[in-house]
Amino acid sequence: MSVAGRLAGKTAVITGGASGLGKASALRFAEEGAWVAVVDLNRASAQEVVDDIIAAGGRAFAMAVDVTSTEQCEDMVARTMAEFGHIDIMFSNAGITGNGAAVDITEEHWGRVIDVNLKSVWLCAKAVLPHMIERGSGSIINQASMAALIGIDGIFPYTAAKGGVTAMTKQMAVTYGPSNIRVNAICPGTIPGPFVYKSRAERGDAPDDGNEDIKNNEVAQRFPLKRLGKPDDIANMAVYLASDESNWTTGGIFAVDGGRSAA
Repeated sequence: MSVAGRLAGKTAVITGGASGLGKASALRFAEEGAWVAVVDLNRASAQEVVDDIIAAGGRAFAMAVDVTSTEQCEDMVARTMAEFGHIDIMFSNAGITGNGAAVDITEEHWGRVIDVNLKSVWLCAKAVLPHMIERGSGSIINQASMAALIGIDGIFPYTAAKGGVTAMTKQMAVTYGPSNIRVNAICPGTIPGPFVYKSRAERGDAPDDGNEDIKNNEVAQRFPLKRLGKPDDIANMAVYLASDESNWTTGGIFAVDGGRSAA
């Protein structure tokens, strides 16, 4: 790991850090010199990411946290403070799928999707903001979605949650800008992997023959770049928003989606 990287001297908390976009971001942050708290419901998987970081010469630790719990989010911040001494970056990446239409989902399903994808972003910010305000600096990065920018059939509660994330991001950027705290959101497009495949299966859009590669190629044709994204595409944007390179960037909603939301 680089001791002179773009995030050298910074500490980061990454929720949903055990897999997918969160894992890619944890590894990239560490490569750029950050100390990383890898947070996930699955502590064993989070520890595997930590082991990879440590093996490469970085510093990290794993925590099992339910980010829909106020108490656990507060403990997450306290534990990170005890380990690292301060927190520079909060990357609220944890999320779940949220399929269905407005007319047919249950209140229970709605509540769960909103809790994990929207409420948790607020709770993580609420827990870390007092420290960042006292310190006089900080970068909060919220994982939204392309679904917050364009209408996509079959994912009503997910769309509502991610739309809320983008609105909340802008509001917090205005409120906490005077404290030198930057708040931005990333809106990923389709990144092939377990999260996307699970969402497809739940809404009946999985390929009949099980060949996800063929399905991915079909979906890619909807994107101006004619290809789908990779986890590192999101991790690279997160590194920029976490670094001092973006020190005059706040309230931004960044589409990293191969041009899909512009089409």
